[in-house]
Amino acid sequence: MSQFDRRRFIRNSVLAGGFALGLEGLVTRGVMAHPRYGEGFAGKGFGGYGPITPVASVNTGEVLLSLPEGFAYTVFGRVWTPMSDGRLTPPAHDGMAAFDVNGEVRLIRNHELRLPPFASIGDPETSYDPLASGGTTTLIVDPNTRELVRDFVSLSGTLVNCAGGPTPWNTWISCEETTVGKSIGFEQDHGYCFEVAAQEEGTVMPVPLKAMGRFVHEAVAVDPETGIVYLTEDRGTAGLYRYIPDQPGFLAAGGRLQMLAISNRPNYDTRTGQTPLQNLPVSWVDIPDPDPVNAEEDSLAVYQQGIAGGGATFARLEGCWFGNRSVYINSTSGGDIGRGQVWQYVPRNDSEGVLILLFESPSADVLDAPDNLCVSPRLGLVLCEDGGGEQYLRGLTPRGQIFDFAQNLITNGDGSANEFAGATFSPDGQTLFVNVQTPGTTFAIWGPWELGAL
Repeated sequence: MSQFDRRRFIRNSVLAGGFALGLEGLVTRGVMAHPRYGEGFAGKGFGGYGPITPVASVNTGEVLLSLPEGFAYTVFGRVWTPMSDGRLTPPAHDGMAAFDVNGEVRLIRNHELRLPPFASIGDPETSYDPLASGGTTTLIVDPNTRELVRDFVSLSGTLVNCAGGPTPWNTWISCEETTVGKSIGFEQDHGYCFEVAAQEEGTVMPVPLKAMGRFVHEAVAVDPETGIVYLTEDRGTAGLYRYIPDQPGFLAAGGRLQMLAISNRPNYDTRTGQTPLQNLPVSWVDIPDPDPVNAEEDSLAVYQQGIAGGGATFARLEGCWFGNRSVYINSTSGGDIGRGQVWQYVPRNDSEGVLILLFESPSADVLDAPDNLCVSPRLGLVLCEDGGGEQYLRGLTPRGQIFDFAQNLITNGDGSANEFAGATFSPDGQTLFVNVQTPGTTFAIWGPWELGAL
């Protein structure tokens, strides 16, 4: 596939990937014990970084995060602050990815705005729907100071842009987590994916990628070898999908949408009763109509087509990321106690693969509703929590131990904190960027990564 810049993407995949939880590692979890976690906790020297304590921001002096010893952070890109294009930073920061554009670090950040028909965050002329308030902003960050240089609206007129994912060709796919549309007053139908090039210097002209399905989208992950796009669905009954483009790297040219099924076990339910490390052989079933006319009235119209073909059901699939020839997926409410599952899909060939349950939360104290995720440069997973009470960034090591990496100290009036979102590493692997959704805030975190799994 000559249209891919393979060398650059594979390099970045190694920096942002290379994670594979093996059978031996997950079986031998009992490296350490913790009074809260019990066995399976990764302490300092075993993948974790040790206790976390409140730390002041380098550039503002505010105490907004707890981090391990030796780590620091800057804060920028806050809601309602003026951007370089003269507009105010939109709220509801969500999914995000980092790109190298001619030596610049560029972040493309989603805004999960779900207002009724209102107004777009950009110019109506460059908005998909001038009454839809979601979209993306692009932030250029100084790689040395880790402070904001410039920012602007890069996608306008979309709706409920929750997550998405980076592509091998240096674009961001932003996904709409809704199927509402004209019947409630919008000028366009919603429920699609949109592509934003990292090198753009302003707002892109939006093109809905309708062949990728109209459903309650969450995140995507792209296999750099095949160009296949994997897509998650954020519903209590959700499917895991893949889009096989007719022309890899040119998603708007059309393709085929499919739903994951467990081979010889039609309509398999992954939500409860699962065995960690069990290899579940996978097949894929075609979605006959990825853009059904009744999607606005029935947001599960695509899912139901997959179920009719024997597809599998998941609980609220949210973040996904590609690394080490695998797709890693968070099920936010999956598991026997409903606190979350972490899945791995390993493609074997064009039509088969293996699905593995890597981790299931035994309690909210261990992992509470994992949402966005990313694969780290040092073979671990960063898991963004979206639960109740205190909210953490958790790390999951290649040996299967979990640990706290950061805590959000920006609290609501009742003492609870809002979700982390959009975790992503810089192209050189030295900075972790992450958002807090409300009030919209972006952080750049750095420190002695080499001491642990992240």
